Amino acid sequence: TNTDMSYRELKATKAHLKLNTRKLYMADGYAVKELLKITALLYDAMRAKAGDEESGNTGLPVAMPYIHNYDAASKFSDLKMTRQLASEITQQGAILYDHLGKEAELKEIRTATLSKQLEITDIEKCLQDAIKAVLEQTSELQRRIESVASDEANLEAKIEKKKTELERNQKRLATLRAVRPAFMDEYERIEEELSQVYGTYVVKIRCLAYLEEQLEELEKAQKIEFAVREQRMKTAARPSDQGLAAKQEFSDALGLDVA
Repeated sequence: TNTDMSYRELKATKAHLKLNTRKLYMADGYAVKELLKITALLYDAMRAKAGDEESGNTGLPVAMPYIHNYDAASKFSDLKMTRQLASEITQQGAILYDHLGKEAELKEIRTATLSKQLEITDIEKCLQDAIKAVLEQTSELQRRIESVASDEANLEAKIEKKKTELERNQKRLATLRAVRPAFMDEYERIEEELSQVYGTYVVKIRCLAYLEEQLEELEKAQKIEFAVREQRMKTAARPSDQGLAAKQEFSDALGLDVA
């Protein structure tokens, strides 16, 4: 565009730099190469100015320290700053490229606006509308401020009320703690009796559990003894039953009736 051409011509005539604006505003690796031309010029100027200050402005030429006697450790901060500046320059270049892309449209709008003849009445009307809008905004803000002040006053009143209730309840609690109830003596007496009754209850429960356990063991022993006795009786009655059966068989064989 015309702006790119004027900027390129300015750099070429004043700074003796030849720039490719098309690459410069693409904001990529090629743009960095173009930007390095400008940064190198600015860096040399800054170093030259620093050299003049160190020499005490004696007018003697100061040699630019480029590669000779280069100390990498002392230049680490410069390298970090250079990286940061390169990143910022890239971002600003992209923003500038976007703005320059809108320059044609903005130029037409600017030209049309400057060429338009404004009437005094139109200007007064615009100013009155702007003043009216500002007054409305001011009244709205004032209304909000008053509403906030009213809410603040209500909250403060509620807080004071709650503080008063809290103080009153704390005093009442302190009074109740200091006063001994009339039934406290009877309560302590009944509590002591209840403790004694509970001790007796525990002893009786333990005795009852022990007696129940002994009863169960006695019943088991009696059942075992009864079963053993019954088994002995069956064993003792078994031979006589066998003899009676043999005698009955012999009588049946002879045809006799055994009474």
